[in-house]
Amino acid sequence: MEMIVIYAIVAMTVAGIVLALVLYLVAQKFKVVEDPRIDQVAEKLPGANCGGCGFAGCRGLAEAIVKAGNLEGKACPVGGAPVMAQVAEVMGLQAEESDPMLAVVRCNGGKCNTHQKAAYDGAMDCVSANQNFASEGGCSFGCLGLGNCTKVCKFDAISINPETGLPEVDQDKCVGCGACAKACPRMVIELRKKGLKDRRVFVSCVNKEKGAAAKKNCDVACIGCGKCEKVCPFGAITITNNVSYIDFTKCKMCRKCVAECPTGAIHAVNFPPAKPKAEETPKAENTVETKVEEKGGNNENVQ
Repeated sequence: MEMIVIYAIVAMTVAGIVLALVLYLVAQKFKVVEDPRIDQVAEKLPGANCGGCGFAGCRGLAEAIVKAGNLEGKACPVGGAPVMAQVAEVMGLQAEESDPMLAVVRCNGGKCNTHQKAAYDGAMDCVSANQNFASEGGCSFGCLGLGNCTKVCKFDAISINPETGLPEVDQDKCVGCGACAKACPRMVIELRKKGLKDRRVFVSCVNKEKGAAAKKNCDVACIGCGKCEKVCPFGAITITNNVSYIDFTKCKMCRKCVAECPTGAIHAVNFPPAKPKAEETPKAENTVETKVEEKGGNNENVQ
């Protein structure tokens, strides 16, 4: 009986050794050698895993950079230029300069500039509401105000203003990851260049209805009148489907379009208040004083 137990133990031990050896050989044959630079690049990235780069987290971006061997079309919106410069150093590449981006809400209707025509009673979700509801003000293109954008922001950079019912972006917290823009079913939120001195000019409307219909639902809607397009000296404004759009790569922020817009749909952000025009001083008229000497009595000729 004891010998049977000993044989069983020996057999199990031998089988374990053989199986371990087989597993080791299989692992060695099929093992994937990972480029050590992936870990080095991943360490330089902020680890936010926001997906703003277009990859599944920071490690996904690191793997894509190392695999491609270049930085073309790859950037970390959270870390920005300083982080990408460090990544480029690891890869032995030249970092591409890129302008910081910022989320911009292109709707100014909300509670303050629209008149309530209906009340929404349903799931507090923009995607769900968008399927069967225009909006409380009647515009089927504007912000629904149900906060899908705020739910996906990992940086607490966007919130719903209770007075206006519209999202507001904190420019000091926004990293331009684009998560809020992807979450908006009506594409009201757009990533735009942050701008020199944080100054931006954009059309705060995406309504594609014709002027009269758009104005009926919102007091500050773009009516596609074309005045802004005509006055722009840089060809930065185009009108498509009855709504104006300002190309931030062409806009020089002269703000001529802002003054020309009849509905106030074009917004200029972070500009100093316009200086009042100095009143022209009327020129003094030159007056010639003529002194008249009056002589008393009759004038007589002396012979």
